[in-house]
Amino acid sequence: MTTAFIILLLPLLAATTILLVTRTRPDVSAYVSVISAAVCFLLTIVLLGDNGSVGSFAWLNVGGLELKIALEITGLTKGMILVVTLVGLLVHIFSLGYMKDDAGKARYFAGLSLFMFSMTGIVLADNFAMMFIFWELVGVSSYLLIGHWFRKNSAAEASKKAFLVNRIGDFGFMAGILLLWGATGEISFSGLGQALDRETFDSTLLNWAMVCIFCGAVGKSAQVPLHVWLPDAMEGPTPVSALIHAATMVAAGVFMLAKVTFLIAAAPVAASVIQHVGALTALVAALMATQQSDIKKILAYSTLSQLGYMVMAVGFSGFVYSGEVIGVSASNAGFFHLYTHAFFKALLFLGAGAVIYACHHEQDIWKMGGLLRLMPVTAITFLIGTAALAGLPPLSGFWSKDAVMAAAQNNTLLLVVGAITAFLTAFYMSRLCTIVFFGKSRSVAAREASEVPLVMRVPLIILTLGAVLAGFKFAYGWFINPAELPHPEGALPLVLSVIGVAGIVAGYVIYSGRDKDPIRVKAFARKFYIDEAYHLLVRVFQDGLAYVAKVVDQLLIDGLIVRGSARFTSGMGSLLRGLQGGNLQSHAFLFGLGVIIIIYLITITITSR
Repeated sequence: MTTAFIILLLPLLAATTILLVTRTRPDVSAYVSVISAAVCFLLTIVLLGDNGSVGSFAWLNVGGLELKIALEITGLTKGMILVVTLVGLLVHIFSLGYMKDDAGKARYFAGLSLFMFSMTGIVLADNFAMMFIFWELVGVSSYLLIGHWFRKNSAAEASKKAFLVNRIGDFGFMAGILLLWGATGEISFSGLGQALDRETFDSTLLNWAMVCIFCGAVGKSAQVPLHVWLPDAMEGPTPVSALIHAATMVAAGVFMLAKVTFLIAAAPVAASVIQHVGALTALVAALMATQQSDIKKILAYSTLSQLGYMVMAVGFSGFVYSGEVIGVSASNAGFFHLYTHAFFKALLFLGAGAVIYACHHEQDIWKMGGLLRLMPVTAITFLIGTAALAGLPPLSGFWSKDAVMAAAQNNTLLLVVGAITAFLTAFYMSRLCTIVFFGKSRSVAAREASEVPLVMRVPLIILTLGAVLAGFKFAYGWFINPAELPHPEGALPLVLSVIGVAGIVAGYVIYSGRDKDPIRVKAFARKFYIDEAYHLLVRVFQDGLAYVAKVVDQLLIDGLIVRGSARFTSGMGSLLRGLQGGNLQSHAFLFGLGVIIIIYLITITITSR
């Protein structure tokens, strides 16, 4: 219990210390954050031997709803907490070199520590209420880190976009939690499982609740149509992209779904929605990635695509085909891919950060080239990460992608979508590597590039080992039972490997020796005009409503009611004020006139009778 709570609270202590004590000493602040991350990783190794609930505190009891701050250690928790603390530590170390001269260094490391606190809270939570609290804190941390360079307008806009888009998904998530509580009277994961066993719920309500819960994952894991924030989030520092937008925060939605697969298995309509949204995201994001020129945005769309794979696999948990139930092992396939993906995608993002750092913060791949001979360690580690992402054997991505495709092998449509996405993944990563690392240097920045410092190379090497080894049983068998993973049938693994190789070869052949992109598909480059569609919706509904409100306010409320009544009162006052001039002759005349009018009215009344 003590170990788990130290892992949770130590990063919060580090963030508080930086903000209140060491913020004027950036180097000290950096080491406070790094040391806290290192201690959390070491304590995580100790924690991996525990199981079950590790302690709880009563927080609130209102109307039969009992809320607890409670921690839980399961197989999924072990795998995820290892990813968070290990990748978090390596990103902290990498940041010592990448952010060494940044003016906001102390603020940056405080943000990293706050994020570590928030993310470990999501992973260790044993109930939806606690998870939702830390879910929102992760959103705050992401906002602060994406907008770290807030004086840059694009970074400030990207942080606001990420925050607002995630609020849409989080509203659905909150509604889903309330629906589950209304249906079962439970919000803890164990309590929901027991309520499900008692079958004391309405199936329609459960399906709606799980669709709403999935909305939270759509926002946080950047699924279509709430994916638009993630590519813009690349405006933040590259180590942030590696930690938050590749390995941990964006994986929180998949992790949450994997924890409640027993609910997904009992909600077939919601499961179908999850499958198809995941598959659509995987394909659409891969198509977008093929036409990007910013090295970080290529990796961002790649992350979207791989998250789609994970979500699709989780959606197959307990799904029924022709009377045959596909077991909850499908959720393990999605989480397995999350686990391996964390290593090779963090490697690719940090590798991209090293390239950007060496090229004087140039991010356009068409202004790079020939970096293999200038940055051999970075280039080789990046190429290994690319091979793992493309699913080449025997690297980790091969094993986890096969498990994901095996989960979908009874659904021909989604299997084909997955296969096409696998080809596109290999293709756009081969395109990136061919342009960046081979051929001639295309700019002065590329020609002046050199290998990054050791403090930045060491995390790349460690993550490369993870990209190679994470798919083997000894690396994941301690938290996922290998026997429970779906296995592809027949020639599917061979076909997927051939698809990966074909994508790599196609990318190299098409882009080798090129100085500009020979393939231009405007719809892919413009991201299927989804951002433009959002802008149109904002203009039509938000701006339109704002205009109507402005007209009503200016003409009706302010113009007629407020100012109109004021003008009427002022006019009447001016009129009556003219009658009170203090002239006795005028007053006598008006008095006499009034008497005559009264006598006239009385006479008319008597005559009429």
